[in-house]
Amino acid sequence: MNELLVLSTRNMLEAVVIALLFVVALFVGSKVLPGRRVELTDNEGVSRDFRLNGATLLVLTLIIVTALHALGWLAIGDIHTRFLELFVVANAIAFALSGFLFWQGRPVVGNSVLRDFFYGRDLNPVYFGIDLKFFSYRPSLIALALFNLSFAIVQFETYGRLSLAMTLYQIFTLIYVINYFQFEYGMVHTWDIVSERFGWMLVWGDYVLVPFFYCIGGWWLIHAQTDLSIGAAIGLVALFVFGFWMFRGANQQKHRFKRETNIEIWGKPAEALDGRLLVSGFWGIGRHLNYTGEICIYLAFTLTIGFESWIPYLLPIWLTGLLVHRSIRDERRCREKYGELWERYTQRVRFAMVPYVY
Repeated sequence: MNELLVLSTRNMLEAVVIALLFVVALFVGSKVLPGRRVELTDNEGVSRDFRLNGATLLVLTLIIVTALHALGWLAIGDIHTRFLELFVVANAIAFALSGFLFWQGRPVVGNSVLRDFFYGRDLNPVYFGIDLKFFSYRPSLIALALFNLSFAIVQFETYGRLSLAMTLYQIFTLIYVINYFQFEYGMVHTWDIVSERFGWMLVWGDYVLVPFFYCIGGWWLIHAQTDLSIGAAIGLVALFVFGFWMFRGANQQKHRFKRETNIEIWGKPAEALDGRLLVSGFWGIGRHLNYTGEICIYLAFTLTIGFESWIPYLLPIWLTGLLVHRSIRDERRCREKYGELWERYTQRVRFAMVPYVY
């Protein structure tokens, strides 16, 4: 691991080239690859056009990288050894892009300069016909998949096999990434796309937090001294499946309801307050159970490591705080948007993320 701590000028320049080529290639792919188009009117009343070709980009990237590795032209394990340099470059890209967006954007009335930089000025900045906020999920999650793949390659090349823990970790994280792109049509209706301005908070989250921090568990597993027992593996699979069912199920129910209110949820006609706020399925149990399910997924990622170190657990702890804070922001915005209807909703659905607790 000592190679991860060395920053040379040559290594940094190579990391800059790798990172920029990666992002530019995905940007060009987003522009030219075929995909279904979805039109959405955002909260500012502007019609946005999105091309849903993220799944094609993911598959094409994995095929190209795997082929280059098989031909000996690229060593996937080298991604692991370049982790620190790429981390530094990704931060530079995030701050540079955030600064550019701040400079190009329109000041938000009532916001300070710092708040404008942090949360962003424009809702959905578009360049060369590509929505930057929607696009930025692609290098984020595809890079996460590549980092995790490199960890598996390094472990296999070092020890001649993949541990049970690493195998489960790879399955969990790959399902997570694939499902995002499978559900990409629903992402255009999420709060991030519809309502959140594109500033440092989302930019840094896309280009640094997700690819470099979500994979901490896989990095730790390369040289882990102990492996999972069969019982522990079964428990982690159950936790992941439960979290995934809640996370994706809640989002899917909301998305289906927004498209067509006359639907069935869990075998019954969907019920909504004034036809606007869903109170069926997960949304009749908790107001943010999609966040709760997401936390279970992150915990399943991390528990594959066991308890050799507390460092990997910084991820689920950080993300729990982040999602709780986000749920509070969501509540404030919904109260402003729906007024008295939101008060009726909170009386009907009393708990936010954990039934009978919070």
